[in-house]
Amino acid sequence: MALRNLRCANSGDATWRRRQRPRKKSPSKKVAKTSSKKTPAGRGAVARTAKKAAKQTVKKAAPRKSASARRPKGPAWQWSAVETAAAIRSGAISAVETVEAHLERMRAVNPRLNAVVVDLSEEALAAAHAADKLRAKGGELGLLHGVPVTIKENVDYEGRPNFNGVPANKDLVAPSDSPVVRNLKKAGAIVIGLTNTPEFSFRGFTDNPLHGLTLNPWNPNITCGGSSGGAGSAVAAGIGTIAHGNDIGGSLRWPAHCNGIATIKPTQGRIPAFNGSATAERPMLAHLMSAQGPLARHVADVRLALEVMSQRDPRDPWWVPAPLVGPKPKGPIKVALAKIPDDMDVDPHVAAALRQAADHLERAGYRVSEVDVPDINGVWQTWCDIITNETVVMQEAGMLKVASEDFHKAWGGMKTKASVLDLKAWMQATAARNGHIRAWQLFFEEYPVVLAPTTVKPTPGPREDTVSAERAREIFWGEIRFISAINVLGLPGAVVPVALHDGKPIGVQLIAGRYREDLALDAAAAIEKRAGVLTHRLWETMA
Repeated sequence: MALRNLRCANSGDATWRRRQRPRKKSPSKKVAKTSSKKTPAGRGAVARTAKKAAKQTVKKAAPRKSASARRPKGPAWQWSAVETAAAIRSGAISAVETVEAHLERMRAVNPRLNAVVVDLSEEALAAAHAADKLRAKGGELGLLHGVPVTIKENVDYEGRPNFNGVPANKDLVAPSDSPVVRNLKKAGAIVIGLTNTPEFSFRGFTDNPLHGLTLNPWNPNITCGGSSGGAGSAVAAGIGTIAHGNDIGGSLRWPAHCNGIATIKPTQGRIPAFNGSATAERPMLAHLMSAQGPLARHVADVRLALEVMSQRDPRDPWWVPAPLVGPKPKGPIKVALAKIPDDMDVDPHVAAALRQAADHLERAGYRVSEVDVPDINGVWQTWCDIITNETVVMQEAGMLKVASEDFHKAWGGMKTKASVLDLKAWMQATAARNGHIRAWQLFFEEYPVVLAPTTVKPTPGPREDTVSAERAREIFWGEIRFISAINVLGLPGAVVPVALHDGKPIGVQLIAGRYREDLALDAAAAIEKRAGVLTHRLWETMA
């Protein structure tokens, strides 16, 4: 079903035409312009932009408070990561005071949310004291020096079990930090806690028999999403400035939508991944579809965290040293507003949010047209077939032995939409993936950015995937099809909040070509500039 009322009068090609009027350049444009110079892989212009915003004019921090040091407005837990890093670097606030503010916030709101399930307060404060000593000595400071963050409890954190929502994983103690944890720590970030995830991180709803249900800070009657639901709930509520998560079928983008925050699912190979606690190597589907990434309240923080997380780690042979910024497309960037398939019933408030996002992009200088994207239904089915069949062969028996009844229900619902593949059919499905990627890459030649829904329906309840197999299938196929499909393509997809309806956030997805996270985030920043950061409204309603 096309969103017919998205067309303006007399626009024969569904392109939105507006009178051009003088306007100031958006922050996203300035970032892109600053970032146009060629740089070595892994050391992008994003860092220079973040440093500039943070007034980082030298590599070594001044041991005393800078004359220009200013504290951002409000309590420290409300500041963005960029603001926090700048304030610590300039001496406007110490790392200890910053971490204490976030820990106090965690103690105030986490008991009702259950977002952070491992409290790392003691080691976080120790790290904060060490961070302040390093600054006092004039040591070289990382991009996230002293900035509080959280880590999803499905990657290795040295010395702690990698539970992944499963009580039986108590003996899988991490021998070392995973690459994403190591990269964050190397940049000076301070981990204040580990966040909740569903069993095996294999549901879009965050609940498990080990830690229990995580609630959405906007409304306890809607899901916080999954599988990075704890991460999304925490950072939206003000626990940490950046939350780590990962995504194999929407697990970064779905929680971002549900919790009214921003994220990026990077291109496959962008951020290194490895868990030394694992009893076997990751299966092929993980290499094809799974990505680590950040969630944050601000798009600029997502951009900064992406650079930090993307640094090389030799333990991941699939890591790609691709530049973080590519060439700028000539002229106004054409955005494809994805037509919705006829069998997806779009809620009018979701349609309105898409229209609003398209309008924001138009006002920022983009050219938006409503068009069909390449075979979204076939792409989703390929995702479902590959991930389901490989899981059945490689993991299902072991998972079901230790999984809860709720997991059995949710997994059973997902399986009902998958085709049963023998070896030949599975190999044909993986080959078909190449054709889908090629079609999308050719599409990006004309439309460098795609604007698509995260879901076409209002956010469901916190355990709705366990109602029935039919309901679980309906959610993944009928509602969040545009999220899961992007994983099998390996493409970057950003989510940014656009609006609230009935007190519940609605986000949109921005998809770009392989290793063009910069284009997706530029568009997200343009929307954010006009829609605003929604979490400030959330905090007004939280006691």
